[in-house]
Amino acid sequence: MMSRCENFYATLENREPEKLILDLAGCPLSGIDNALLDKISDLLGFNGGKEKDELFGDINGQIIDERILKYLDIDTRPVGSILSPKKSLAKRISNSEYIDEWGMRYKYTGLYWEHVGFPLRGARVDDLDSYPWPEPESIDYKEIEAIRDRAKYLYENTDYVICASHPVYGIFELGCWMCGFDDFLIKMALDTDFIKKFFNIILAYQEKVIDIYYSEIGEYIHYTSSGDDFAIQENSFVSPETFDALIKPYFEERIRYTRKYTKAAYLHHSCGNVHSLIPSLIEAGVQILNPIQPVNELMSAGSLKKSYSKQICFHGGIDTQKILPFGTEEDVKKEVKGVIDIISKDGGYIFAAAHNLQKDVPPENVIAMFKAARECYAPGSKKKTGPGND
Repeated sequence: MMSRCENFYATLENREPEKLILDLAGCPLSGIDNALLDKISDLLGFNGGKEKDELFGDINGQIIDERILKYLDIDTRPVGSILSPKKSLAKRISNSEYIDEWGMRYKYTGLYWEHVGFPLRGARVDDLDSYPWPEPESIDYKEIEAIRDRAKYLYENTDYVICASHPVYGIFELGCWMCGFDDFLIKMALDTDFIKKFFNIILAYQEKVIDIYYSEIGEYIHYTSSGDDFAIQENSFVSPETFDALIKPYFEERIRYTRKYTKAAYLHHSCGNVHSLIPSLIEAGVQILNPIQPVNELMSAGSLKKSYSKQICFHGGIDTQKILPFGTEEDVKKEVKGVIDIISKDGGYIFAAAHNLQKDVPPENVIAMFKAARECYAPGSKKKTGPGND
């Protein structure tokens, strides 16, 4: 029988694994709301506190009850987080408002921390020279040691597939956040000098953090993530030509530089319809694409498998906008079976929801989703067995 890691590598190489790799909270883009976790725990009768995972449990301030992960037979475990330098603009204003290391102001709105301040809105290229950028050399090394110790322990003592969270933001979305989406997209069209200088500054920061982070954990991980939203529901923010000219060179260099320190596979997350950008993402070095949101026909399981089978591994795909929050358990099982039947053929698919699970998802649907995934995958068979197949 193949181990979890052997199944992962078979999946990555577009060979059919014996079992699907199931991911829940194994990377920053497959997470779950704490309130939903509590509902699942209550439904399963897991009372009296939470069981932490082997040696460690608090990941990004969240303790995922190991009993839930084991009950659902989840194959992945996370390590790491976004790293915040001590020398930066970061400060807390109140319990509901703060400024981060980049100078961006956030306000809590009841569910998320939303951007309410854009420190580079209206800035010109010369303003970038005087901006107080965070200093990566001031990252707390004790934080790095804790991440390394967790990764090393999991790697040496378990069979879980280990994902290292990206320690830095993506260049494009960071620009949109610091300038505001409207301002930054206008600059993409009319002020490429600003864009290139901004991207060079951010890439230099990324590479210093990569030096610090992956040099310590690179040998203990199986894949790592990056996040940069290149698209909205219907289309990409910029054309493939603009992406290749202005974004891809910096993104490709980040991936190349990361591989100085690790053989881990590279997962990239972008929300929305990135169908037209997938060839560029593959050329840049992306091996796993997340979250494959089924937002339109181009991003459906069938379209993606037809267009890019054998070229990239897909991660996600189970609808979080309609089916999971509003469907019945039978709707969920039908969705799971439909996606798996199409996209898992010949490998190349890691099972997960098409983004983080929110608290409006019924706990019964989460359990039904992962149970159905285990039941309806049959490698080497033209017909999958499980829900809906008699």
